[in-house]
Amino acid sequence: MSSGPGTAYRGVPEGDVPDGRVTRADVALVTGASSGIGAAVSHRIAAEGGWRLLVAGRDRERLEDVAAATSSTALYADLMSLGGTERLVEAALGTAGRVDLLVAAAGVGWAGAFDAMPAADADRVLTVDLVSVVHLVRLLLPQMLAAGRGHVMLIGSVAGSTGVRSEAVYSAAKAAIATFAAALRHELRGTGVRVTHLVPGVVDTPFFERRGMPYARSWPRPMPPEKVADALWDAYVAGRDEVFVPGWLRLPGCVRAVAPGLYHRLAARFG
Repeated sequence: MSSGPGTAYRGVPEGDVPDGRVTRADVALVTGASSGIGAAVSHRIAAEGGWRLLVAGRDRERLEDVAAATSSTALYADLMSLGGTERLVEAALGTAGRVDLLVAAAGVGWAGAFDAMPAADADRVLTVDLVSVVHLVRLLLPQMLAAGRGHVMLIGSVAGSTGVRSEAVYSAAKAAIATFAAALRHELRGTGVRVTHLVPGVVDTPFFERRGMPYARSWPRPMPPEKVADALWDAYVAGRDEVFVPGWLRLPGCVRAVAPGLYHRLAARFG
């Protein structure tokens, strides 16, 4: 079993270890765990063994299936309101007493022309993908700071790095997550609390069906969510600040920064 950065015997159940010291099982909370990346991450953490895993989601039936398969505790959560986010945090802390690892994987999308986007859908994307994440971290951070340890892992998107046609609001929300992660990381330096921003490309999940427009491009091909989950775990173990999955996805953002004219010409041609 791998150990997280700076923590001896991370993830081992409470009890005596060979040298006589007493350790504990760390607590992980994964949102969006009823399907897609969140479900894959839940399975990946459970495979490590020794964690107390809390899985949160809005689809009760699927969430119960994930909880049963990962020996975790299911916490129903609707992140469309501050009250829902607060209730999730209360349930998590009430159940486990603390959260050592937060994986904010809940997300929704909407595809289409921005001038045709209903206000309710814009609010839904901004609330779930950005506002609820900020409040979730805000509510869980104090107990991490008090303990002098913890890890916040935020799931972004390549859309936030490049801006994607017909996904203006989703791209904006994910760009904000990237900036939030960077600013928070600087603020928390030296506290023992780490922040990782994971930036996946196209992932084979129900996301595209739910956003109202299927994924129609022949390239890049959607990757399995398990690949994202493996990258997330590797980033956690290594304590990395930002990870693109696959790694070449960092290139478009670099081109945009260094040669914006070229980038915009390519974006206009290839979308």
